Amino acid sequence: MEFSAFSFATQIAILLVALAAVHRPLGAYLAMAADDDGRHLRAERWLYRVAGVGPDSSQTWKAYARGVIALSVAGVLLLYVAQRVQPLLSGGQVHGVDPWVAMNTAISFVTNTNWQAYTPETTLGFVIQMAFLAVQNFVSAAVGIAVAFALVRGLVRRGTDSLGNLWVDVTRVAFRVLLPLSAIAALVLIVAGVIQDFSPTTVTNSLTGVSQTIPGGPVASQEAIKLLGTNGGGYFNANSAHPFENPNAFTNLFEVFLLLLVPSALPFTFGRMVGDAKQGYTVLTVMGALWALSTGFMAWALAAWPGRGLGLGEGLEQRFGPAASGIFATATTLTSTGAVDAAHDSLPPLAGGMAMANMMLGEIAPGGVGSGLYGMLVLAILAVFLGGLMVGRTPEYLGKKVQARHMTLAALYLLVTPVLVLVLAGAAVLVPAAVAQAPAQGPHQFSELLYAFTSAANNNGSAFAGITTSDPVLSTLLGIAMWMGRVLPIVLVLALAGSFAAQEPIPPSKGTLPTYGPLFAGLLGTVALLFTALNYFPALALGPIAEGTLR
Repeated sequence: MEFSAFSFATQIAILLVALAAVHRPLGAYLAMAADDDGRHLRAERWLYRVAGVGPDSSQTWKAYARGVIALSVAGVLLLYVAQRVQPLLSGGQVHGVDPWVAMNTAISFVTNTNWQAYTPETTLGFVIQMAFLAVQNFVSAAVGIAVAFALVRGLVRRGTDSLGNLWVDVTRVAFRVLLPLSAIAALVLIVAGVIQDFSPTTVTNSLTGVSQTIPGGPVASQEAIKLLGTNGGGYFNANSAHPFENPNAFTNLFEVFLLLLVPSALPFTFGRMVGDAKQGYTVLTVMGALWALSTGFMAWALAAWPGRGLGLGEGLEQRFGPAASGIFATATTLTSTGAVDAAHDSLPPLAGGMAMANMMLGEIAPGGVGSGLYGMLVLAILAVFLGGLMVGRTPEYLGKKVQARHMTLAALYLLVTPVLVLVLAGAAVLVPAAVAQAPAQGPHQFSELLYAFTSAANNNGSAFAGITTSDPVLSTLLGIAMWMGRVLPIVLVLALAGSFAAQEPIPPSKGTLPTYGPLFAGLLGTVALLFTALNYFPALALGPIAEGTLR
């Protein structure tokens, strides 16, 4: 199947126009949701009373972090128990989930990873899908955005230990942002052909007379929050390659739009919250440039692979063409989503390596909901520090001095994921039982394991499908990667926010490095690329690069 440059350019142009149209209004609306104005909707107040939460109280960074951890632990326990007692919840129609798979799945959905070591349409019933997994899709996404709000508040507040209220932030994001957006997106998907029912569908081939019963379900509603929350867990095992989840070319591009929507609007929210739109546009520019670079390389890797004109198209979405598969693969691995419309395991080696590198970049272009923004802001602090070293000035960011404790926290944040990926992938390689779960040979076998841990530690959830992860060893290691890859960075970000919030701002001087404009954007983008290359290039060289150059 030929790669069509015209199709690629047309889809990119439509996508950019649509995202540009909603960037400012959605970003401003998110800033309103972040405004700590003390006004609460009736439904929100009812929820606060039920939960025993004081909505008008403020939290320090430690209290905010404890809330995130408590919410996450409770979510994991609830999801695990629900999967194990699924026969009771479903009236005996569905079996209980294997304990190792249940543990992996619970951690996966709570950490916004949505790694699926099971076949969704046959393993889980409607109750688990709708009442437990879908709820976590909203909660985990809301937590990510709430942490981003807390970091920005820390940068703009002065002489205080307050970062807001986690319970208010999560509730507002879920009720005021994610829920209405999901309702609109679900309606569009239903009109476009995505199914939304509670019964199986019988399909009969008119030529052969053979009938097949395909599980149905509330797919459109699940699909909407799966994409808007950059969650990625599909209702069907084929994910967005399944025609019930993604029936036509319109829904394919619309789904890419949905997963980019909130992360690409958050830089405007950042600019509005700090009172300087140029700061937000600078962050957006870097995100956009990295996305364009990755998307262009993915297109080249698909177009240049030998055999592209032979009509094989293995692993690509046959209905929409290679261009659509490349755009989707890039967007999903850059946004911590994990939804796929192509088999990443069957992509050309350098294209699969690009998907892996997107996650190694930290998923900051534009990244997951919330996590993309706070990840980019931590890199901005590192860039300011390096720029200050080069000009011999004390580094400053948004009027706050970047001091030793800030750099310690930023460095720890940036090193958590690479350490998890490389250490755990290295440990898995040494365990024969784990290696046996990746049946490929040569560099691709290592690529499957490396991709799995890169995806888990970065809370992405996509996979090289040749690997089997229901094994107790891999389930445990991946569960550790998902949990620590989510919780540790959040705690470090909140500690950073608390430290900045306690500072008094200082006025800019002639030696202050401007943190907006082309110069700083170039510095920030370069820091992001170099940091990723220094951490991961040797591992990539042993996997996809070796595979791509040997053929």
